[in-house]
Amino acid sequence: MRIGILTISDRASQGVYEDQSGPALREMIEKQFSEDVDLTYIVPDDFSEIKRALMKWSDDAHLDLILTTGGTGFAPRDVTPEATRAVIERDAPGLVQAMVAASLQKTPHAMLSRMAAGIRGRTLIVNLPGSPKAACENLAVILPALPHALELLRGKPGEHQWYENPIDEEIRKRDMAGE
Repeated sequence: MRIGILTISDRASQGVYEDQSGPALREMIEKQFSEDVDLTYIVPDDFSEIKRALMKWSDDAHLDLILTTGGTGFAPRDVTPEATRAVIERDAPGLVQAMVAASLQKTPHAMLSRMAAGIRGRTLIVNLPGSPKAACENLAVILPALPHALELLRGKPGEHQWYENPIDEEIRKRDMAGE
């Protein structure tokens, strides 16, 4: 599994502030999956730079999972969700819904989160909040589903399972019975 963590922060990218969310997420991922994080990087809250990093990591580095941290709030420079939506080909709204629902149990401010999640090619991209505590709490919510999600994106077992449509099954039974 190839994983990247992209921190989005004007201050951290300028060296004014030490990134704490990226390392906290890295520790969680490495403990949970017994995998090293392949790429980490810090970019400013800039639409073009975020978009460029997500595309390069998806298309060129072929990462399986990209976690972003930061830029998901209401501040004017918080553009991570917009940059993510410009890059993804398919939404993964259930991941965001699960994170927001769990976060609302802890704080009403969770409703102010504008996270996005989706798929580009075979890469899952998930936005997380910028605070280390919130980023880790949100990642903990979706961690149980990530291994299966990434297996499906890689075309592993489960991708081609056939689930019969009950209407089709009724028609097939009638045809076999000569009705």
